[in-house]
Amino acid sequence: MEEKGKILIIDDNEDVLFALNLLLEPYMEKIKVTTQPSRIEHFMTTFHPDVILLDMNFRRDAISGQEGFDCLSRILKTDPQAVVVFMTAYADTDKAVKAIKEGATDFVSKPWEKEKLLATLSSALKLSRSRKEVGKLQTQMLALKADEHLPKLIGNSPAMQKVKETIFKLSDTDANILVLGENGTGKDLVARMLKHFSPRQDAAFVTIDLGSIPEQLFESELFGYEKGAFTDARKSKPGRMEIASGGTLFLDEIGNLTLPMQAKLLTAIEKRQIVRLGAVEATPIDVRLICATNADLHKRVTEGSFRQDLLYRINTIELRIPPLRERGEDILLLAEHFLAKYNRKYHKEAKGLTREAKNKLLKYTWPGNVRELQHTLERAVILSDNNLLRPNDFLFPTPTERNEEEETQELNLEKLERKAIEQALRASNGNMSRAAELLGITRFALYRKMEKLDL
Repeated sequence: MEEKGKILIIDDNEDVLFALNLLLEPYMEKIKVTTQPSRIEHFMTTFHPDVILLDMNFRRDAISGQEGFDCLSRILKTDPQAVVVFMTAYADTDKAVKAIKEGATDFVSKPWEKEKLLATLSSALKLSRSRKEVGKLQTQMLALKADEHLPKLIGNSPAMQKVKETIFKLSDTDANILVLGENGTGKDLVARMLKHFSPRQDAAFVTIDLGSIPEQLFESELFGYEKGAFTDARKSKPGRMEIASGGTLFLDEIGNLTLPMQAKLLTAIEKRQIVRLGAVEATPIDVRLICATNADLHKRVTEGSFRQDLLYRINTIELRIPPLRERGEDILLLAEHFLAKYNRKYHKEAKGLTREAKNKLLKYTWPGNVRELQHTLERAVILSDNNLLRPNDFLFPTPTERNEEEETQELNLEKLERKAIEQALRASNGNMSRAAELLGITRFALYRKMEKLDL
């Protein structure tokens, strides 16, 4: 008997229980025995047996086996996937057939033959594990086929299967997660999946891009402030951590935090409380942290630019998202997904991609990862008049063109305004009047721009 597991034995004869316990001890991981059928549900919910070995005939009716069938019914009501092996000294064909029809897995006679009993229980353990695995896979499939409002991870590559498996393994935990990956790999999508498949799925999910918050505004943004805490605090405002309490807080680009900001965040995490600016009393918080970065935080710890104690707090589990170049045929799955999406958006009717177009996508290294693939498909759908997208519909920039494109992106007015305001706030040490003066605008105009840019 190779399989080992947990077995619950129910029999009204204590001598039988003693003998079975002695016989099965070398072959089982754990054994529980009872003479009381009324305690079956208790053991099922506390012991979680892999197999239940159940006597058919108790004192009420020593021949018909009805009490055993009643117990079987209760067991399957508690757990429809339970594996039950009947045992009786009054075996006959009719009872055996009825037992199987009622949901029992197998049937053994008393007195038992050792080898036959061990073989029966070994098969029962294998069946139990198979049922649990099937149940797990069905749950995962249902989760992946959930309604369209839930995030979806597209991809069947081994690397993405590992990511999905990890997400499902974490579905019953509240552990803090550090999501690692290059820009454009979908770290924010993974963070939302982690939230959806977690005990906090119905609670708040609050995101904050730490790379866009000036150090001077870090505390007020993360911890909030009271009315009058500073000159322009006309009303109290809760911080992101307070809003997320009871739910999940997603800290994107955590690698951009300066050491002073890291220290403040660490204090809030360790004490599980925050103090609003201008407040006297602390506010307790209960958040699950999901952090993301494309930086090598372990290297930064060695360099002294990231606190080791903060890293320990945020990376109970590290989840690496593979770059698109490591995902093989996932490139084509994603391309088809984006093709359908932009067909709907732009009222186009592109049916698919030619073989040559698929080969071109597969050979490209995708330095911008999934985000670049998405933009590539959107552009192709907009500009192409073909029923099938062809290689010429996909234009990949050369390194020189890519550098020029990045320079052009720096001309985006909103990005320029954001960058200018952040630089002015740093230069003025957070003094709003001085920052407005440096920018050549009024303080009121500065407030409006900061509100518009969500600064």
